[in-house]
Amino acid sequence: MPQSPTSKWAAILTATLVLSGCSGPWNDPNPPVDSKDVTYFGSFITRPKHLDPVRSYSSEEKLFIDQIYEPPLQYHFLKRPYELEPATAASMPTLELLDENLNPVSEDSQDDVAFSLITIRLKPGTMYQPHPALAEDDQGKPVYLFNSAEESEQYKQLSDFPATGTRELKADDYIYQIKRMADPVNKSPLLGLMTDYIVGMKDFGAWAKENRQEEAWLDLRAHPMEGLTRVDDYTFSIRIEGIYPQFQYWLAMPFFAPVPWEADRFYHNPGFPDRNLTLDWNPIGTGAFMMTVNSPNREIVLERNPNFRQELYPSDGSVDDQKKGYLADAGKPLPFIDKAIFRYEKAATSMWSKFTQGYYDRSGDGDPNINTATFDQAFTVGPGGLELTPELETRNIIVDEEIRPSLFYTGFNMVDPVVGGYTEDKRKLRQAISIVYNDQEYIDIFRNGIGQVAQGPIPPGLYGYAEGEAATNAYIFDWDPATKTPKRKSIEYARQLLAEAGYPNGRHHETGKPLILYMDTTSADSSPRADWIKKQLDRIGVQLEFRTTDYPRFKEKMRQGNTQMFGWGWLADYPDPENFLFLLDSRQGLVKCQCAGSNSTNYDNPDFDRLYDKVKTLANGPERLAAINQMVAIVQKDSPWIWGFNNKEYYLSNQWVYNTKRHGISQGTLKYVRVDPALREQKQKEWNQPIVWPLMASIGLLFLLVVPGIRAYRRRQKLTIDAS
Repeated sequence: MPQSPTSKWAAILTATLVLSGCSGPWNDPNPPVDSKDVTYFGSFITRPKHLDPVRSYSSEEKLFIDQIYEPPLQYHFLKRPYELEPATAASMPTLELLDENLNPVSEDSQDDVAFSLITIRLKPGTMYQPHPALAEDDQGKPVYLFNSAEESEQYKQLSDFPATGTRELKADDYIYQIKRMADPVNKSPLLGLMTDYIVGMKDFGAWAKENRQEEAWLDLRAHPMEGLTRVDDYTFSIRIEGIYPQFQYWLAMPFFAPVPWEADRFYHNPGFPDRNLTLDWNPIGTGAFMMTVNSPNREIVLERNPNFRQELYPSDGSVDDQKKGYLADAGKPLPFIDKAIFRYEKAATSMWSKFTQGYYDRSGDGDPNINTATFDQAFTVGPGGLELTPELETRNIIVDEEIRPSLFYTGFNMVDPVVGGYTEDKRKLRQAISIVYNDQEYIDIFRNGIGQVAQGPIPPGLYGYAEGEAATNAYIFDWDPATKTPKRKSIEYARQLLAEAGYPNGRHHETGKPLILYMDTTSADSSPRADWIKKQLDRIGVQLEFRTTDYPRFKEKMRQGNTQMFGWGWLADYPDPENFLFLLDSRQGLVKCQCAGSNSTNYDNPDFDRLYDKVKTLANGPERLAAINQMVAIVQKDSPWIWGFNNKEYYLSNQWVYNTKRHGISQGTLKYVRVDPALREQKQKEWNQPIVWPLMASIGLLFLLVVPGIRAYRRRQKLTIDAS
């Protein structure tokens, strides 16, 4: 029987009501997933550029490669201070000190030490993820080896290769990766530093450069590197110059993760680089996860490595870890999740919105994402400090905080004729500016009060960091015995220092010309931050102007020493004070070394350098601590930096996420994370109930308007038929 128009509208209305009652959230942005898989939903806001472990050196890239690649060592997930432990290594590396003739030297005769020999033994049975580079035919030959781009043109991405293979991790794979670091074609950011330490690295790089033929694959196994020795399938050694205890920390970084020679050859197939079939785009590792989708404009997907060896959740932790439930999974096999889907977000506000709707498990991955745009939605300031907003409190949001070893400072270019130099008047000029540059006020205004004013170059959590009156920078602060805190010296005292520096009331004592300083930056000088900085210096009569350039030009000016003042920062590569003190080593000065040095201020103090050479060779103990304290005192007096602040970060997780503790150095923590998908689905439905009454009202109104029209039309039709 034909259905009337009125009946059709009734059917539509009924269907809408039924769907609104039985379907899941209408606004879910995540793709459907297999219910058998435990899936983690995350996000990223900065697209990774390099996924080759020899080249990558940014936190947004470590979010992914730290899950995939395994250097010999890793950091204990829970322990603070940070502690190294074996990853693929069977135990911690052994160290042997050698003289110039490679004979052993006792620790009591360190003056005779010429080399350190680090020996690493690997765990047997560590396997690579399934990968076409390791696919072999029945004769043991590679399946995918092509002679031309035309021959391989059918392969656009890794999923196009039907055959994959795997093999056991061997010592040769670590040796091959270190050789890749030495090869200048790979542009490793660690090349300069490691060339100074690993014996034979410079010579190997020269060999690679001389023997490479355009884009053809160069088999790095064909030439030895003097400082690398394969002992057996599971053991290798690295010989470095002198004594460098901090080298062990580099063995926990992706730069020293293994890369099989087969992968290097595979990605050099003709035509592959033109299709982004490269190690920089498609990693291969032995870690808990492997990358199965790399579409950085949309999403990046990691899946459990089916070949991952047995690794158990740690059983050691603090009392606080126990209270927070971080030890509930002790002894259980890792990882807990099967898949991690990271969605690309262009704005922090969009990322935050999806987190509060329950569609992202944590507030940010790789970045805490609690910034100015979202802070007020996350926290309120209560009597006891920061507290969650009532809305988040009712949702049982989990808060984790981490003081990352970091320092954000304003640098003076020490080769600049105005603010640079080491005479007493130059020091007093920098000290006067440092006094009026109120870092605590900056933290309160621009960082929502999150951060700690720095007194020197070593951040909290590292050996050599000190608190209290003895650690106070006496050139900038006075110790307040009443509050037992440092108190910034007065503006009057800053004016006195400025006058003693030759600029009474901000004018040159001879010419009367105003003192005009320049801040080099890559952002517009009309920002509230820029206005605030100008006002700080204006309090003592010093004028400040901003010189804005794009980032490439800014880097060039820094390298040439054509800056005066600038903002800078450093996040620790490893948890040792040497990783911050080297920022002031003159041999790392950008102008002095004409290299990618880390001494952005071009600071040059022979006494500091001498102590630095001592500190970097000593183990922690009284002698090392005394030298560190002397170095801190020297730079506090010289004031090459406005010391700035140490960063504290807050991370939020939804209630169905467990083992949420963050690590200030490593991002390879995804394997410890556990989620409850059933609870997540329940809360997503509760928090995203569709508001259907406007739709129902619109449909009802449309129904009321349309039905009379249909009836009138049918009456006219009937009258026409009757008349005929």
